[in-house]
Amino acid sequence: MRQLAPKYSAWSLLRARVAGDGYWRPLWTGAQLRDAYDVVVVGAGGHGLATAYHLARDHGVKRVAVLEKRLLGYGNVGRNTTIVRSNYLLPQNHYFYEDSLRRWETLSRDLNYNVMYSPRGVIDLAHSDGDMVALARRGNAMRVAGIDAELLDPRRLARFAPELEPYRARRFPVVGALLQRRGGTVRHDAVAWGYARAATALGVDIIEDCEVIGVRTAAGFATGVETSRGYVQAEQIVFAVAGHSGAIGTLLGVQMPIETHLLQAMVTEPVKPLIGSVLIYVYPHGEVYLTQSDRGGVVMGGYLDGFPSYTREGQWFRLQDVVQSAVALLPQLASLRILRQWAGTNDMSMDGSFIIDRIRYDNVFINGGWCYGGFKAIPASGAACATFVATGTAPDLIRQHTLARFRSGHLLDERGAGPFPARQ
Repeated sequence: MRQLAPKYSAWSLLRARVAGDGYWRPLWTGAQLRDAYDVVVVGAGGHGLATAYHLARDHGVKRVAVLEKRLLGYGNVGRNTTIVRSNYLLPQNHYFYEDSLRRWETLSRDLNYNVMYSPRGVIDLAHSDGDMVALARRGNAMRVAGIDAELLDPRRLARFAPELEPYRARRFPVVGALLQRRGGTVRHDAVAWGYARAATALGVDIIEDCEVIGVRTAAGFATGVETSRGYVQAEQIVFAVAGHSGAIGTLLGVQMPIETHLLQAMVTEPVKPLIGSVLIYVYPHGEVYLTQSDRGGVVMGGYLDGFPSYTREGQWFRLQDVVQSAVALLPQLASLRILRQWAGTNDMSMDGSFIIDRIRYDNVFINGGWCYGGFKAIPASGAACATFVATGTAPDLIRQHTLARFRSGHLLDERGAGPFPARQ
């Protein structure tokens, strides 16, 4: 990623691009891998970059490196549907995601980089009276916690999202919804670029094409990481590798309560503005969530593919299910063509909630198990994980998101895929 020096004429831009005469400068490339760091963060996705940024900004850690196997932002931070929200039921989750949503609201200013936060509203749709009861319960829990939530009947829903036409006859009718107005979308690649730029300005080294292949230990502590570029000494190590968290457990000899599954998304050809919010629709035989990008494409996703995989090659049957659900909800979409499709590797924890904890050694940390909530969690995750690493004490927001809960049975049983956790 590169950024223009402050010379703005069209001719100067063209000349700079063709001649490469110094008008363009790298934002985060060029750092040389050092022999030793205070903290090594493995993974240059959203969580890894945010953790490194907060270590440097909030805790004054001087020697921080982010090591990335491939390219910055190549993983799940650029393979999602860009949705941000905090409409969870359990306090352990809704307080955390609310902290993240509040950070999204100011992140462009904090990073001095436009991440394009768009509070267009997130709508969880109901198709039965039972669904409305479940949404009312979740909305009440949110309101008690000071989080915005509104229960909409069909009349109010039609006013907020007229494209839905809730009175239209459907096999699975729309009878109401839960609305979080502050939820919305954020430009995913801008998040990676913004954090990388800000972290680099604070002295963080971002090293691409540097695969971590082992951890060296002595006297019961981790002393550093073995990489494709050689050994790097580290006082502390943080693994933030998204869908490969289970593989890190294998590397460290720890059985993780995680499976890696594929979650697909797709986007249509661009059309004129049609969908003004984020729509989430779960019914007995399917799920779809929809939003419209700034370019006009309708972005959609649904359930997991349903079996463990690291391939990032989504199955056609799931694409078909998502498209059928989208057309059932909005028949106007039927004539659109799918422009492209992609898949991310989701590390699915056994209770649907994330893990930020020490793993095997006191100075090694895991940031993973994000299931469906990884992108929306990035700002809060980075701040909380950095505090944990820098102080040795987990902040209250993540204190119960430990590996130990899977041994004790104190699970946080709330999957973030849609509005009805008990059904999934």
